[in-house]
Order: sequence, then C-alpha cells, then structure tokens
Amino acid sequence: MPLWSAGTGRVARDPVHHPLFARYYARVSVAAETRWGLGEVRDRLLAGLSGRVLEIGAGNGLNFAHYPRAVAEVVAVEPERRLRRLAEEAAVRAGTPVAVVPGVAEALPVESEGFDAVVLSLVLCSVRDVPRALGEVRRVLRPGGQVRFFEHGRGGGRAMGLTQRALDRTVWPALTGGCHLSRDPVGALRDAGFEPGPYRRMLLPRKGPALPTSFCVLGTAWRPS
Repeated sequence: MPLWSAGTGRVARDPVHHPLFARYYARVSVAAETRWGLGEVRDRLLAGLSGRVLEIGAGNGLNFAHYPRAVAEVVAVEPERRLRRLAEEAAVRAGTPVAVVPGVAEALPVESEGFDAVVLSLVLCSVRDVPRALGEVRRVLRPGGQVRFFEHGRGGGRAMGLTQRALDRTVWPALTGGCHLSRDPVGALRDAGFEPGPYRRMLLPRKGPALPTSFCVLGTAWRPS
C-alpha cells in the first residue's frame, strides 16, 4: 500500500518506486536460486544467527526460508511496493517469525540498539546514501552486534573497472532500480566504523564469462562494543 502521510492527510508516494524492475527482479532472482547457486549462498550468509535480526532491502523475501530456528524474530525493511508484497507472502511461509515493514536504509523505522544482527543482501549497490545507511545500521545494532553481508561491487582488472564505472555514470542505475556496479562494500563498512571479520570474494555465476555484476563478497562485520 502507499504510505500515509499523517501531516498532510494525503497518501504519499513510496520513497522507492521501480515497478518494471521489481517485476524483472522477482522473476530473475527466483531462477538464480538454483541456476547461480544463490540458495546455497543464502544458507552461508545466515548460518549461526540468533536473537533479533533486521534485514535491510529484503526484496521479495528469498532469505526468509534460510534463517535458522535460533532466530527469534526478523524485521524485514523493503521500500519497493511490489517487492514488499511478495516479501509479505514469503513471510507467511517462513519457519521464523518475520515482520515486513516499509522503509528506506537511510532512515530505518526501528529502535536504536534493538537488534543482535543486521543482514545486508544485495542492497548496498542501490541505496542512495551508503554512509548514511551504514550509520543507521550502527544505530540499530546493539554494541558487539554483527552485520552479515552478501554484496556485489567493483572487481576484475582495469578494463572491467572502466566498464563498471561507465555503466554507473550512464544507463545502469536507471535500468536496474538504482543499482551501482563499482561500489566497494567492504571498504564502506570499514569507513563506517565496523570491524570487518572473515569474508570471501566469489564470482557469480561461477561458470561462464565474468559480467560487471559478477564480483561478489560474502562475510561478517562487527559493531565495536
């Protein structure tokens, strides 16, 4: 549903509105679960989590089925209306309690220091203000809490880097719901004051030529106590 603006008494436009890309993403992401092995990646991303978890940019809710039973609650923030509806449907089927709420990464609609972990899954590429979003992640994490991240970003040699930056300056964000190819998620987390833990870089898909979207990183970072 559109967001209600209490101050004006009018229905406000969703802060993120990419209906065509949302339809495309919903189809392609489901196929990638098996074709690209993303289901296995999600298992590794979420393994060992417990307590209260905040997931930012939940998309169509494909992570929900992979949360371990030790997770008491997931609050999943998704700004795009169509994807949020799909996430709500996925939440009903999840084995873990999941509440799907509207909101953006730069202004999370949740309390400070209320979560044991925050999950970032293919979202930092498309947030409008990465430092502000990661500042919000610090705010909502308890001291010593962890960030689990699976992101794509810059990678490859000089030619690939030039290609990624050229696409970011031209057609790519407009075609893909604000996605950027040349961001550095690990560096952004470090700059925001997180302590990077173990992480691994990977290419997806694993077979075939490397694409500008192929350079991924999976890992953990910590909010200092």
